[in-house]
Amino acid sequence: MPWNDLQDFLAVARAGQIARAAALIGVDATTIGRRLRRLEARLGRTLFEQTREGQVLTEAGETLLAQVEDMQNAAERIVETRGPTDALTGLLRVSVSEGFGTWLIAEHLHEFAAQHPSLTIDLAASSGFLSPSRREADVAVLLTRPRHGPVVAGKLSDYALHLYAARALIDRYGVVTRASLGERHPMIGYIPDLLYSPELRFVDDLGRLPAPTLRSSSINAQARLIATGAGVGVLPHFIGGTLPDLVRVLPEVAIQRTFWLVTHRDTRQLRRVRAFSTWLSGLVNKHRGRLDPAR
Repeated sequence: MPWNDLQDFLAVARAGQIARAAALIGVDATTIGRRLRRLEARLGRTLFEQTREGQVLTEAGETLLAQVEDMQNAAERIVETRGPTDALTGLLRVSVSEGFGTWLIAEHLHEFAAQHPSLTIDLAASSGFLSPSRREADVAVLLTRPRHGPVVAGKLSDYALHLYAARALIDRYGVVTRASLGERHPMIGYIPDLLYSPELRFVDDLGRLPAPTLRSSSINAQARLIATGAGVGVLPHFIGGTLPDLVRVLPEVAIQRTFWLVTHRDTRQLRRVRAFSTWLSGLVNKHRGRLDPAR
């Protein structure tokens, strides 16, 4: 039985959609669909049911998934049985939030890559997360600690968020006060129904402040809006504190959130996963002041 067919089956089972699986593994969706039909014909079983949301495993598919995951884990362990001095190889996929990935990890990732030149590294830094429990990512940095699933989660770091405004905005319209927000100083923030994590909802932390009227699903876009003087908004300190044209306003507003380092329990001991997790923890410790100036 072609191993590619089983790998494609595994990708669709984890992603829940053929199109999403195709994007993750870099194979055309039509090819994946053809391989799935061939696999079902070989086994004489229906492995997926088609729903409005995508592909859902049948009972036969669930049984096959457990077997194929065992095969995948065994294949990865074979690679890992080389001597400890051998270079790390293969693919390492890391899923992080857009802001953390852009403003801290991407700035230093070349250091890790230089240590492991034979390793291919995917940095998925976006508005949303890939799931370690479905093996969409080897390592993820999440905003909420997972309570279920075959994952291992540990606290990476707390980080601080504050209200920021551009110096040019203050020069033009005066000092930012609670009374001026929403009038002279528009509020900038997330689009409520496009939040990818409840930890990005700051209503309770901000108290009675006007709702944002300039909104974006992207923290990088919000940072650019604030930096150009479009308004006032909440930014992590590792973004707002590094932009020279921004100043912190309403200092009594201090928000704290936590990054959680998450891996799949079956692959967390792979050398490439351990190596990146150790490197990332060291990076965070080295730059703790960028994450939380109170530390």
